[in-house]
Order: sequence, then C-alpha cells, then structure tokens
Amino acid sequence: MNILIVDDETRAREVIADMIRMYCNDSDISLEEADGVQTALAAIQRNAPDLLLLDIRLKDGNGFDLLNRIKHLELPVIFITAYEEYAIKACKVSALNYILKPVDPFELKDAIANAGKKIEREKLVERLDTFMQNYSGNERQVKRITLKTAESIYIVNTSDIIFCEADGNYTTFHLVDKRQVTVSRPLGDYEEMIASSRFIRTHQSYLVNVEHITRYERAEGTIVMINDNKVPVSTRRKEQLLQFLNSF
Repeated sequence: MNILIVDDETRAREVIADMIRMYCNDSDISLEEADGVQTALAAIQRNAPDLLLLDIRLKDGNGFDLLNRIKHLELPVIFITAYEEYAIKACKVSALNYILKPVDPFELKDAIANAGKKIEREKLVERLDTFMQNYSGNERQVKRITLKTAESIYIVNTSDIIFCEADGNYTTFHLVDKRQVTVSRPLGDYEEMIASSRFIRTHQSYLVNVEHITRYERAEGTIVMINDNKVPVSTRRKEQLLQFLNSF
C-alpha cells in the first residue's frame, strides 16, 4: 500500500511516518510526504497513492481544497488533525476515519489496517466483476471491463476501446463514441486484463486496439487510429507492429 502523508509541519509528518514504520511493520507499505495542496497534487500525479493521510491546515490551503481538486479520483482518506470541529465535514466527504492529534499509534495502526482491507476488497470485487462479465463456458475471453472513477462506474466493451494511454499511474481510455475515461490504475494492469490478439503495445505509454488502426506513417513512426489520433511506435516495438500489419 502506497500512503501519502500530507501535513504542513515537518515534525508531524515524521512522527506519523515513524509510527507507521514501527506499528504497521507487518504490511508492505511505502510512504511519501507533502506539505500542501500543490505538493500533494504533484505526488498524487506522480505515484497514485492508495491512501491519503490528510491534515486540515496546509501550507497553501486546507485538506478540503485538496479533496476538491482530486474529486475525480477514488482516493481513500484518513484525516489526522488537531481540529475536532471538522469531523462532520470530513464525514460528508466520505473520509474513512478522523484521528485527532496527538496521534494514538494503535488507533493509527487500526485505521490503516481497516483501510487496507477496504482497498483489497474493492480490488477483489472489481476482478470478480470482470471475470463474471466475461466468463463463457470453459473459455474465458474478456469482452467487457469495468472502469471506475470517483463519479461513475463505466462498463465498456473492449471492442469499443480505440487505444489506452498511460500517464504515470493513470490510464486514459479513448473510446469509439469519443469519450475519454481516466482511471487511477497503471496501464500494465489493463494490458494483462485485456491481453488478446486484438490489442498490441506500440509504446511504453500506449496500448492500441488493432481493429481501429487506419494506417502506419513510416516517416513519423506513428500509427493513425480511426479517431485521427496519432499514436507513437517505439523503436523496439516497431518490428512487432510491422509483423502484425504484414500478416493481413
């Protein structure tokens, strides 16, 4: 579990991090820190954390400002603050827990453990949903996948995916109806999920549906999709693509 600690006080972040290392040492946890809204946004964009430990008062705003900026993401949050009066507001934004400073290490340990169980349950449900949507007889073939954002859950036919585009730990799906759906999971997860003869990796950041390729631009080293988007082809993946195109 990747945890982002957001607090404007360096010492407070250090204390929380030390507690996690000491009391949650039975879990595989990586930690990152931020002191404000902007630094937290950068960290979220860079590493897509699984859990946010968030103070109310920050260097350049407050915790609710940050949550408003990332409301399109499904990011569980535990507030850790000295301000008791914000507890009701925290409930309204579906915070998993609200811990008052000074932090009780056992309360923090339990809160993180419960958050980890919730995250794992949601991942398991998503995998089961995908399996049940696609299981037919003795042959498992992925025809539909579930894409979850903070606002919606999309059920998408894989045949309607033109290409997938990675940006760090986020993946954007470009669909035939011109929608773009961005989810906070890395491209590799989906490459494994929908791996078939229909999809091919042309670049570290792109997975394309071969049924929606219209042409290959030799000079530019790109392929053009049915929505006129140009997708780069890396040098080491060019041979694989050419072999596929020559197989027609």
